[in-house]
Amino acid sequence: MLSRREFLFSALAAGTAAGARAQEPPGAPAVLRLERRVIEVNGKAASVFGIRQPNGAAGIEIAAGTPFQVRTENLSGAPSLIHWHGLTPPWRQDGVAGISSPPIPPGGSAAYDFPLPFGGTFWMHAHYGLQEQLLMSAPLIIRDRTGAGMQEAILMLNDFSFTPPEEIYARLRRGSLAGMQMGPMDHMGMGHMGMAAQDASQMGGEEKGGMAGRAMASESAMPDLNDVPYDAFLANDRTLADPEIVKAEPGSQVLLRIINGASMSGFYVDLGLLEGDVIAADGHAVAPVRGRRFPLAAAQRLDIRLQLPPGPGAYPVLAILEGERRQTGIILATAGANVTRVPELAEAPAPPLTLGLESELRALEPLKPRPADRRHVLNLTGEMDGYQWSVNGVAWTPAVPPLPIAEGERVELVFVNQTAMPHPMHLHGHVFQVVAAGEHRFQGAMRDTILVPPWTRVTVAFDANNPGWWALHCHLLYHMEAGMFTTLRYA
Repeated sequence: MLSRREFLFSALAAGTAAGARAQEPPGAPAVLRLERRVIEVNGKAASVFGIRQPNGAAGIEIAAGTPFQVRTENLSGAPSLIHWHGLTPPWRQDGVAGISSPPIPPGGSAAYDFPLPFGGTFWMHAHYGLQEQLLMSAPLIIRDRTGAGMQEAILMLNDFSFTPPEEIYARLRRGSLAGMQMGPMDHMGMGHMGMAAQDASQMGGEEKGGMAGRAMASESAMPDLNDVPYDAFLANDRTLADPEIVKAEPGSQVLLRIINGASMSGFYVDLGLLEGDVIAADGHAVAPVRGRRFPLAAAQRLDIRLQLPPGPGAYPVLAILEGERRQTGIILATAGANVTRVPELAEAPAPPLTLGLESELRALEPLKPRPADRRHVLNLTGEMDGYQWSVNGVAWTPAVPPLPIAEGERVELVFVNQTAMPHPMHLHGHVFQVVAAGEHRFQGAMRDTILVPPWTRVTVAFDANNPGWWALHCHLLYHMEAGMFTTLRYA
């Protein structure tokens, strides 16, 4: 049976066949190979995908201001297509099957050539079938002045299961996985639900009645934090049973580029005894925010600047699964440091992700002040029964009309989460600014993915400056597959 996106491709491929497989640009583009590979997880061999250069390096690093000239070669044995998450390519090079271009067949290749107007920490991943769950993803670093004078360390997070993703999805739809990993009520708390209902009661029009009613009705239900019981959580393809040890100089500054490439999982980044400054979110600079623990939703990135103490030392950088004790991570270690085993369970469960950090972040290059020309309200709807997820009550199919926008407009998207599960919402082809959480308006970070916690409302704004037909969806993979997906299309 074809997946939702595979069906879209079969319905629309004839009209988009000239997309990604355009003629290759002149010169020598960088090569990325979509491959099968074997990694070890919990002492067992696992066959997964990978995106690697011919020299074996995962992903790619390119200088800002230069063209993104890349040829993708599909050696994986299956059709695939790669989305350049967070970049703003021309529509036809965005990498969404059937919307921007057809998938690359086994043995085929695709060429990409577009400008890189900004630098930062981004990533690439499959946008075809459920391949992202099998690690068809990699870092995508656009170098600018951010890391000047600092050692850099990339930390890419993934959730992993030995169960094939198609079987995971089928079990979710049948209800045999749904509810197994719900977060305990004492993690979310009745107070949280009460505050959500209060926030909802302040909304006007249809949003007020619908959301307040759903929030109050849900107070007796436990929030759903983690749908899938994963076998492991990975940091750069490894668990804490055998973590990556990153060599560092005593007293040096380190730039951590942290990418949440997990399909269904949010984490708290825990720096342990160190303090760090968040200096970029989703690749875009923010005024520094200092702390030891930071939330990171699926598909989001954080750049964190660390100052290591003088003398030898080992410093775990951990990611703790929200609502649970399970954790993964890497270890920064100086010469002569005593590196000890880090347990795979934290001392206490991490709480659910919140918008606390989001409300503190301030973009260094925000949007210019301007009233919105157009506003779309997107009710995030669905339920665990039958594993049904949707936008405005409609699970997406190719028959769902796109949301209209026009070039030159300032557009606001209002995400209203009417469910008991958080939804990280991702807009393709544009960078937006977070401008409100509930009724509280502020000039927040520039992002491409925003977390919308249960029973809350978040507003983002962007300038419609990249004509085309663009995906907008929840970045929890199985939610997107089930229908929490829509599109924006320029007039």
